[in-house]
Formats: sequence, C-alpha cells, structure tokens
Amino acid sequence: ILLESIKMNFLKDFDFYLKLELGHKQITINKSIQRVRKIIKLALAEGYLQKDPFILYKPKRYTTKVVFLSNEELNALEKYQFAQKRLAQVRDMFVFCCYTGLAYAEMSNLSKEHLVIGFDGNTWIQMFRQKTNTSVSVPLLNKAKEILEKYNNNNELLPVITNQKFNSYLKEIAVIVGIAKRLTHHIARKTFASTVLLYNDVPMEIVSELLGHSSMKITQ
Repeated sequence: ILLESIKMNFLKDFDFYLKLELGHKQITINKSIQRVRKIIKLALAEGYLQKDPFILYKPKRYTTKVVFLSNEELNALEKYQFAQKRLAQVRDMFVFCCYTGLAYAEMSNLSKEHLVIGFDGNTWIQMFRQKTNTSVSVPLLNKAKEILEKYNNNNELLPVITNQKFNSYLKEIAVIVGIAKRLTHHIARKTFASTVLLYNDVPMEIVSELLGHSSMKITQ
C-alpha cells in the first residue's frame, strides 16, 4: 500500500477486519492501530507524507474488568494442602508474586543477587523489569520471605517452570480450591496491586513505583 494512498477509511477497514475476520477484542485492535499510526508519524517526520491521514481518528473505547483475588480467596489458596507437589509449588510461586508483584519474567530470573538490605534495614528485591527496562524495588514481605526460605536452593530461589505450564497448573488449582476465576500468573500481580496494597491504603503513586510501571496511567 502506497503511503500517499492511505486515507481515514484504511483504519476503519482495518478495524473491521481485525474484529470480524480475526475476532480480536477492542483493546487488541487499538494496539494494532497504534502501531500503524506509529509508522505514519515516522513517515510525517521524514517528509514522506505531507499531512496525517489519521488526524481525526479516535480509538474506540473499551472497558476492562480487572480480575484479582480477594482476601478470602487469597487466604483459601494459601491454606490449601495439595497432594501433588507440582501444584503446591505453583501455588507457592503464585502466592509469592501476590506479595511481591513480580511478573513472570522477573519471578523466573530472581536470584540471591536481587535481594538487598534496604534503607529501612529490611530485605528488598531490586531488579530491572524486562518489559519496560525500569528499576523495581519491592520490600520482601513476611509471606514472600517464608516461601523463599522454603525453596532456597543455591542461587535459584524458586522452582523453574515454563509460563505455559505455570498457567496450565493454575487452572487445576482454581478448580480444586474453588476459585471461580480464570487464574493466570498476571492475576498475582493485580492481586498485589489491589488486595495487598490499595486495599491497605497504600497510595497509588507508591503502587506504581512498586509495580515498575512506566507511567501512572498504566497503574490507574
């Protein structure tokens, strides 16, 4: 498609194609269109286009329901005695992330070098988020500390497992414990933000810092 032939209708047709043909949700469609617009902005900056064909375009609104575990669900998950070792391990790792807010990549890469003594004399996790390349500093709460002590093995602080298997086992765990939510690793991060922090009156600004978000908008 030639740059000069692109008009507003292109985005409308693209939106229609992504929605009807590929079955994408509006949030995914908006992301795809955002990437197309990035190329157009680059073309404008380089002088390949004289005016923005999408200047009047407004992304369609969408509402997302933030899913996280309540205090009751988190407590039930923590106390459940699993017969299978693999489920018990994944539960522990999930709960660990509920009290640290670590994403899967950071959880997988966590090692002793990331544990430091903070300004308050307590142990903190300090590392970089792969997704945003921003620094993350999170206090090691007692629940998370207990889990690390349980699995302390040389430099590896937690068992190694793929993201796919982790989420697959979480589905089993949800059914066994009786949690009527589709559990994924990311829900642990949202539980940390909501149930552990915000519901305990931690300010939004601090929550944003602890999550390693690049802007307050993402946290909100």
